[in-house]
Amino acid sequence: MTTYRHATIDGVKIFYREAGRHDAPAVLLLHGFPTSSHMFRDLIPRLADRYHVIAPDLPGFGFSDAPSRASFTYTFANLARIVGRFTEVVGLDRYALYVFDYGAPIGFRLATAHPERVTAIVSQNGNAYAEGLSEGWNPIQRYWQEPSEANRVALRALLAPEATRWQYVHGVADPTTVAPEAYTLDAALLARPGNDEIQLDLFLDYASNVALYPTFQAYLRSAQPPLLAVWGRNDPFFLPAGAEAFRRDDPNAEVRLVEAGHFALETHGEEIAGAIREFLDRACSKSHPAMVAAGGCGAAA
Repeated sequence: MTTYRHATIDGVKIFYREAGRHDAPAVLLLHGFPTSSHMFRDLIPRLADRYHVIAPDLPGFGFSDAPSRASFTYTFANLARIVGRFTEVVGLDRYALYVFDYGAPIGFRLATAHPERVTAIVSQNGNAYAEGLSEGWNPIQRYWQEPSEANRVALRALLAPEATRWQYVHGVADPTTVAPEAYTLDAALLARPGNDEIQLDLFLDYASNVALYPTFQAYLRSAQPPLLAVWGRNDPFFLPAGAEAFRRDDPNAEVRLVEAGHFALETHGEEIAGAIREFLDRACSKSHPAMVAAGGCGAAA
């Protein structure tokens, strides 16, 4: 059963979903733009029989607090700091990471800071390579290069409800298979007063993530974590080349492309969950041998 909880991190109330035994190997699910832990609503129960699964909403997203820009700095470094403190507050000493979209630069920041805590990485359209960036990033890159008010205003179209829906249905063979409550909830939360400015700040700061790609790649080369890149091949923002690139630095990385768009869980949740279970069971058997001996991880598979 999934439970819905809050933890207060440096005065910011963080909402999170949690399921599974607390003594099971942990999996931390990190969402992206413009969504929340709601994107994991079906994945969580598919993993929770073997794993302790936790999915927080980032500050400014979902049901977590969205402090004012005057009191909270909306940068990816600060989001990663909050998530890092969150893992400590909820007692995650070691965990596998599932990173998606914005969750990738946050998760890779956590991994580079504390590689000993990360047992495995699942990247679902979570980019760490320049070749993974599509032309869909061009308007945002122009804002990085020239952070003018005109370029900021031009990005407001990305926050419109129709743009949110497009992110969900683009590249999907049958859009009627995408649940409307997902993009409707995202659009409603984006429309909260002041949230547009928060999102525009994060668009600007995404340049800091690209600047850290070499650092993330160096971590992969040195730590060689078990890594599964499962990717919607029709993603309009993160190209399949970004998935294949993981093998360059982590030769044992597994790459699996599915006929889906950006939000691949919406249409291929069961397939992706199966791939994750198989992958995590193998990774768990190496990092949690005691769990396997006790009948956990993939021992019952």
